[in-house]
Amino acid sequence: MAKLTIDDLKKIKEKVHKEMSLRDGDRRVKVTVHMGTCGIASGAKEVMDALLQEIEAAKVNDVVVTSSGCMGLCSREPLVTVEILNQEPIKYEYMNPNKMRQVFKRHILAGEIQTPFVLAKGAEITR
Repeated sequence: MAKLTIDDLKKIKEKVHKEMSLRDGDRRVKVTVHMGTCGIASGAKEVMDALLQEIEAAKVNDVVVTSSGCMGLCSREPLVTVEILNQEPIKYEYMNPNKMRQVFKRHILAGEIQTPFVLAKGAEITR
């Protein structure tokens, strides 16, 4: 196995900061699709694909998309967290590609939270 150099580590750090931070550059929104085994089995891959298609079609460049493992709420999968700069995070439950398209167009682009799909706002569970 090749050894990592200091320059390699710096490049990795820069890449991670660029992809993960809302506060750096022009990233306004971070969307996390929770893709643990339970999420993938429930359709998270299709949700992720729909989100990426919408971003490409809208030609926006201020949205960063990430994935994470299981949140521990397997019965509510697929789960998506939307974090808009200077707003509390919104966790959406039971997502599918059509719901993801709606969340992208109405919440991410227009600022209108899609209340019927919301599991939690910030740290507060809504149901």
